[in-house]
Amino acid sequence: MRTAAAPGTPVPAHPAAPPQRTPRIRPVPTSPDVQLGPLPSPVATRIDLHQHLLTPEFLDALRRRTSFPRIVDDWTLLTEGESPYSINPSAHDIERRRMQELAEGKADVLVSLPGNLRVEDLPLADARELIGIWHRSATALGAPFRVWASTPLVDFDLDFLEESLAHDAVVGLQLPAMSLGDVDDLQRLRPVLAAVERSGKPVLVHPRHIVAAPVNGVPAVDTVPRSEQLKAAWNVWHEGGHEQHPTLRVGFIALAGLAPLVEAAAAAKRTGKVVRSDPNVFYETSAYDRRAIDAMARVVGLGPLVHGSDRPFRQPRDPDLGRASNHAVFSVNPRTFLTGRSV
Repeated sequence: MRTAAAPGTPVPAHPAAPPQRTPRIRPVPTSPDVQLGPLPSPVATRIDLHQHLLTPEFLDALRRRTSFPRIVDDWTLLTEGESPYSINPSAHDIERRRMQELAEGKADVLVSLPGNLRVEDLPLADARELIGIWHRSATALGAPFRVWASTPLVDFDLDFLEESLAHDAVVGLQLPAMSLGDVDDLQRLRPVLAAVERSGKPVLVHPRHIVAAPVNGVPAVDTVPRSEQLKAAWNVWHEGGHEQHPTLRVGFIALAGLAPLVEAAAAAKRTGKVVRSDPNVFYETSAYDRRAIDAMARVVGLGPLVHGSDRPFRQPRDPDLGRASNHAVFSVNPRTFLTGRSV
C-alpha cells in the first residue's frame, strides 16, 4: 500500500531512477606506430567480378570514330553486324554507379569493356588506341572500381599487355570466349596467356553477343550462342590449357555455360565417375539462379564459384545460398581467384 509523505517532506517530480552502472571499456593498446582508423563495414567485403562501365573519355573516343564500333547522335552505339543500340547515359554515370555500389556494401567492383564492341579484333593501331584510352580512364576511376584489361588479338603487343597488367588497379585480362574456340587458338594465344601467367593475375573468359547472319565481314563464329561459346572455350581449356599454363587461374562467365554439368553427366554415364575439377578454374554466377548454382556446387564444389552481376545489363541478385555459402561466393572465393591465395 502506498503511504502519504510526511508533512514538510519534498515530493520528487518523478520516481528516482536506479543508479546506472558505468560500462567497463577495455582499453585499446596504442603506440606511436599504430594508426587507428574506422572499423570496416561487416558487409563491405563483397566483390562483383563482372560489370561494365564506359568512361566519358572512352565514349568520346567512340564518338570520334567513323568506322565500327562508333557512337552517333551522342548515345547510339553502332557495331559490326548488329542493330543500333541506345546507350542509357545513367547506366554509365560514374558517380551514380559509385554511390550505388558503396550503398550495396561492395569492396571491389571489377569493370571491363562490353564484348559486343569487339575492340580486340580491330587492326593493331586502332585496337591499341581504344584499349589504351579505356585503360587510362578506367584505372583512374578510384574505389570501389578495378579493371579487367583488354588486349589486341589480331596482332599481339605483349609490351602493351605487360604494362597494363603491371598497374595496381588492373586485376587481370578479359578474353573473348571465341578466342579459345579450338586447340589451335590455344596455341596461338600462348604468348598472351604466358604473359598473364607471369603477372600472377587471372584471365576472365567472357562471351560475346550473338549477331545476325555473318554480314559486313562478321566472322561466322560470332553467330554462336553465348552458352556454346563458353562451353567450347571451357572444353579447349581442359583439353590443353592447364598443361600449357599450369599456374594460370581462369574464370568463366555464366558458369561456363554449364559445361561442367554436361561433362559430368556424360562422364558418369561412361565410367560411373565424375571428373575431378581443376583448382585453377573458377565459375562466375551471373545469368543463373540458385538451382543452377547449387547444381554446379555439387559437381565442382563451392570453392570455384564466384559472384558477378553483368551490371548494367543485369542487376546484382542474391541467390540465397545460406549465410556461409553466400560469404564464400561473394567474398572469399573471388579473393582466391584474384590473388591465388586462400583467405
